[in-house]
Amino acid sequence: MALTVPNQQLSPATWRETFYRFLSGTEEAGVDWVNPICILALSVIGVFFIYSAHASVGGDFWVRQIVFLGTGVVLYSLCAYFNYRVLFVNAHWFYLLCLLPLPLVFFPPFGETRSGASRWLDFGVVTIQPAEIAKIGTLIMMASILARGELSTVGKSLGVLFLTFVVTIVPFLLIFLQPDLGSALILPLMVFSLLYVSKLSLRFFLALLMVFILAVTVVGMDIYGYKNYLIRNDISAQDARGKYEVISWFPLKDYQRERILDFVSPDSVDPQGIGIGWNRRQSLQAVGTGGLTGKGWTEGTQAKLGYLPRSVAHNDFIFSVLSEESGFLGGLTVIGLFAVIAMNNLRIAGLSRDRFGMLVVVGAAVVLMVHVFVNIGMSLGLMPIKGLPLPFLSYGGSFILSSFILLGLVQSVYRHRRSAT
Repeated sequence: MALTVPNQQLSPATWRETFYRFLSGTEEAGVDWVNPICILALSVIGVFFIYSAHASVGGDFWVRQIVFLGTGVVLYSLCAYFNYRVLFVNAHWFYLLCLLPLPLVFFPPFGETRSGASRWLDFGVVTIQPAEIAKIGTLIMMASILARGELSTVGKSLGVLFLTFVVTIVPFLLIFLQPDLGSALILPLMVFSLLYVSKLSLRFFLALLMVFILAVTVVGMDIYGYKNYLIRNDISAQDARGKYEVISWFPLKDYQRERILDFVSPDSVDPQGIGIGWNRRQSLQAVGTGGLTGKGWTEGTQAKLGYLPRSVAHNDFIFSVLSEESGFLGGLTVIGLFAVIAMNNLRIAGLSRDRFGMLVVVGAAVVLMVHVFVNIGMSLGLMPIKGLPLPFLSYGGSFILSSFILLGLVQSVYRHRRSAT
């Protein structure tokens, strides 16, 4: 069945009917249970291993995680009952509302800086990370633009591509300047996937490939210059931190250069493994010593003895803790659950009867799976260290809530697919 674009105007009567159906949840009887079951399993696993990561010293991170998960379930339910097509009509307002908090992180009294990064808004009772909200707003706006736009030829798609660039570059730059390169890179990957499923002209992707190769070349030249700077001045990366970024023309922080160089040439930046490469090596040690079935819950030594720093064991490196204590089989189980979610999201995207719903589901799937790929990849030494958490397992409030919202929207597309026009 051909995909259609949802009606762009809702009459007052339709608004009232949609609101009543939203409250009663009676518009569609069908519910997809695959995603909720996988989410529940991953969330329970996450709570257990967050507890284990701090079992030797105590802490209430696992209790807070349960609170975050409970709040996430409420948001998931609301989004699932909500008619996603209302977002299509009001995408521009939703986009602006989601971007509004982004610049506030740079200004007191709400903007909070940690370790030189301004990524949080502190309201006393609660702290939020606006970048997670911006991802959702950008996804909705992009899906709305591409659902309306004509992309059959290069000429017809120029206007759509311009809007795409504007909508993406604003949150990208605001997130990049925090600095939060990992979260910023999620946006172009998400947009690329949406353009791909929108069947944009092949010429665009060939041009984009050339731009990507050029970008990688430029980054490579900068990293090569940074490596020569360390050798020429006979200093360590830690001693050079903050100095090279002053003289370099490329807008990267020195700690970001360290992470990239540690990935491509670890012996040149941290030969003893006691600096920037410490977390990566301890993570590999944790995963490698887990064996087939692991050492047992709370029996992992890397986190218990503090070799895998407790500041990251329960969030960025939760997969390392899980792999050490539950082994290859535990890690494979988690990867399998994420694979089921990914395949199920693609199934729901295929069931969608309108382009907007299909694009929302694809975008949500890409955002979550990029986090999975990068997080597990860095735990296994296959990706540079980036601060991207693992959905539903890593400790954290803003990202968990945004993950529930994204999959709640996927559920909404599934529930309301039959009435899409």
